[in-house]
Amino acid sequence: MLLKTRGQFPSTCSRISGAQVSLMQSRLLCGQRLFTFPFLGRGRMDVRMNQGHLILAVTLIACNPHLLVVANSWWSLAMNPIQRPEMYIIGAQPLCSQLTGLSQGQRKLCQLYQDHMVYIGEGAKTGIKECQYQFRQRRWNCSTVDNTSVFGRVIHIGSRETAFTYAISAAGVVNAVSRACREGELSTCGCSRAARPKDLPRDWLWGGCGDNVNYGYRFAREFVDAREREKNHPRGSLDQARTLMNLQNNEAGRMAVYNLANVACKCHGVSGSCSLKTCWLQLADFRRVGEFLKEKYDSAAAMRINRRGKLELVNNRFNPPTPDDLAYIDPSPDYCLRNETTGSLGTQGRLCNKTSEGMDGCELMCCGRGYDQFKSYKHERCHCKFHWCCYVKCKRCTSLVDQFVCK
Repeated sequence: MLLKTRGQFPSTCSRISGAQVSLMQSRLLCGQRLFTFPFLGRGRMDVRMNQGHLILAVTLIACNPHLLVVANSWWSLAMNPIQRPEMYIIGAQPLCSQLTGLSQGQRKLCQLYQDHMVYIGEGAKTGIKECQYQFRQRRWNCSTVDNTSVFGRVIHIGSRETAFTYAISAAGVVNAVSRACREGELSTCGCSRAARPKDLPRDWLWGGCGDNVNYGYRFAREFVDAREREKNHPRGSLDQARTLMNLQNNEAGRMAVYNLANVACKCHGVSGSCSLKTCWLQLADFRRVGEFLKEKYDSAAAMRINRRGKLELVNNRFNPPTPDDLAYIDPSPDYCLRNETTGSLGTQGRLCNKTSEGMDGCELMCCGRGYDQFKSYKHERCHCKFHWCCYVKCKRCTSLVDQFVCK
């Protein structure tokens, strides 16, 4: 059945009278939220006979957020293209009302900074792609499930994989917004106004149009953290622990982009004499950010909530995490087998490397289940030659290679 929701799932549900169930749809009122369940079938249905079972089923689904994944994250902006505000015609619905997954605070920011939303979507998309690259050889490969929940039920678990997704997504927003400022795409920011580095030689000019990482960091903090700061969970509860975990990892992602930004310079002068240099602040390549956060993933801190409502280390022998570190509160699920409850897709059908002893090796990737071998044609560019002036011409070579997939 298809579920359309407005808002988050309430904790308590009211009973539904039999008169509310019709042949085409049944409506469930939970708290003050209305959920609509349109029937997909068009054949005959004895509603009177199955009415009680239907009401029980939809009640359990709608009142348990862990049984159903909804569009509850701004990450969905990465999967659904956002049209620029200036492209909307007169009479069309406002941009922010059409975007799914935004919290109340995020929707208010959207209304104030509509031109930013395109780049928030681009930042989320950049983060998802980098996540998939960093984990391409792991049992969990950061697969997207659909256009709404993006990662599916696996995000409900406060694991170190979830910690990485929050960090890399927040980093993507900082990266996208900072560069949009430099390119003059946003009305509220421009080139970087960072102070001149103290170790920059005196004869080098400072002031080129750099990436505005300060603005990108501040806006990403307000927007990404808005959903978490709106929540008001009981002190010391697991829900509060998850909120604090998300805030920690969001900050770690933003700090990675901020700290890895460096000084870039360009020479000026006759015939490349470099008699003068102009320097500016430039973001690091996002691949470097992904690699940095991947290292933080490997050393993520296992945390738990205490009675004072603070996260503390599970093992006090380790140093407490800094704002640059990732943290998690739940052990990772078993990604070997498909599990609808946890959202694990399993590794069946995944390509593996027979000769590798790492995580991409068939023994580890396939979790000891074995693997199948098949041959496939591989196409690649070869015999490339440089022609004056100025292009490279290559041939297309085809070879037959062995490949291995997990059983």
